[in-house]
Amino acid sequence: MGLRPGSVAIPNLHEEIPTVGGGERTAVLRELDAILSSSVFRGSGRCKQFLEYVVRHKLEGHDEPLKERTIGAELFKRPADYSTGDDPVVRVQAAGVRRRLEQYYRETPNGSRVRIELPIGSYVPEFQWNPVEHRLESPPAVAQLTPVPRKRNVLLWTALGLGVVLIAAVGTMRVRRSAPRESVLDQFWAPVFSSPQAVLVCLSKPVLYRPSLDLYRRYSKTHPGTFTTEVERLNQGLPLDPKAKILWGDMVPFTEFGVAAGDVYAANRLSELFGRMNKPSQFRIGNEYSFDDLRNSPAVLVGAFSNWGTLEITANLRFAFAEREGTFWIQDRTAPERTWASHFGKQGERVEDFGIVTRLLDSKTGQLVITVAGLAATGSDAAAQFISNPEYLTEALRSAPADWQKKNMQVVVQTDVTNGVAGPPHVVATYFW
Repeated sequence: MGLRPGSVAIPNLHEEIPTVGGGERTAVLRELDAILSSSVFRGSGRCKQFLEYVVRHKLEGHDEPLKERTIGAELFKRPADYSTGDDPVVRVQAAGVRRRLEQYYRETPNGSRVRIELPIGSYVPEFQWNPVEHRLESPPAVAQLTPVPRKRNVLLWTALGLGVVLIAAVGTMRVRRSAPRESVLDQFWAPVFSSPQAVLVCLSKPVLYRPSLDLYRRYSKTHPGTFTTEVERLNQGLPLDPKAKILWGDMVPFTEFGVAAGDVYAANRLSELFGRMNKPSQFRIGNEYSFDDLRNSPAVLVGAFSNWGTLEITANLRFAFAEREGTFWIQDRTAPERTWASHFGKQGERVEDFGIVTRLLDSKTGQLVITVAGLAATGSDAAAQFISNPEYLTEALRSAPADWQKKNMQVVVQTDVTNGVAGPPHVVATYFW
């Protein structure tokens, strides 16, 4: 199959590939077929198309390495000279393929001869071959035992049995006495261990725009020597006249940036916590996760108004986020007069923020979902502090129902903000059901 601009035709999985021989090619194609038909890839047509494309490119023995612009043009029908910086479609799909491959091999028994991987920083797949297992030629010899008279044999086994029972009973008593009591933190997070899947940590990411390259160039023509490099464009604001008119086409989506500092702090706290708990975790940013992902794994959703999952899952709960004309607050839906809103200092800086921790054991996804979300990113960070610190949890749960471990819960937390950094969380409201 020759690669040509504008062509995205991909031949049938089982047709002949002329430049890769024999059994290895057959094994790779068989593994590719299994991956693409799996539940992990079945719901993502673009990820399937991307993986099949790059695997076949390598199997055909092409000498030239796969380039981002080449894939964008041939697979996703972008112009041959399109800007990969403004349109990250290839990088986004590659990241999705890597995540799905990781999930596939985590969930699928390793019975295949070959493992297909897509290394970070490359669009050329790698084939990892598994060693062939050899069976034992003959079973190990069994030692011959000297016969024991029947009566003596019965007495011997009876004594041994009673000894084993006594030792087991004593051991159980010692374990019960010496076993540490499960902490509140362990009880809060216990439901994540009911699933073998890694915890998804999904960060919010608002839509951002930046001046187009054409706008920078127009400015540079009237101000020679300015904004000629991407470093300048990323680190300096474009000093346009506030009254100057620009077209909507002069602003383009900027997908590579946009995660708030407080959300990053929150995600880092959660990552450290899962590391201590020996629970694997995976991260998603913005729209890199779907409802299907939430149906397959327990998840922690970070952020509120720019995280679609948080708003969707908590919309009908008692404590919910509300907005009117750009003003945000938390609403107690059972008592409309009860609200919590951020406060600001004399310079317009945020000095107080609020967040909601929601733990749903029986969410609409069928999996455990926990949200740590604030009116701003500082509120999200305070919520993450709350669920990662046993002292904060212990204090908040003193008045909780005795069986709170088996209940859904919501906690509203308050935090003082200094120089954009959240302080310790303080519980202002709780609800269990």
